[in-house]
Amino acid sequence: MTPEEYVEAVLDLVERIPPGRVMSYGAVADALAEHSGRASARLVGSIMARHGGGVPWHRVVNSAGRLPPGHEVEARARLRAEGCPLRPSGVDMAAAWSPEEGM
Repeated sequence: MTPEEYVEAVLDLVERIPPGRVMSYGAVADALAEHSGRASARLVGSIMARHGGGVPWHRVVNSAGRLPPGHEVEARARLRAEGCPLRPSGVDMAAAWSPEEGM
């Protein structure tokens, strides 16, 4: 898989995260690892920062449920509107993260 194909695969997977649900950067990387040969949460974060504006970027958080840095207020508002379970520190990962659901 070329770097460009990996970017497209990441964006496609993020596009399929159901409203009100989230995935962590690492879960996105893990979901694509076998096919892509890459398994880097940092790379997924970099792709989201550069290319994620056209997909539901707010549905990708870190493994602790913290919202995308610099975009916390907007991400929280979008997730709240979708009915995503939130905590003061971010997303309630136990309730909002289900990588198999709808994928």
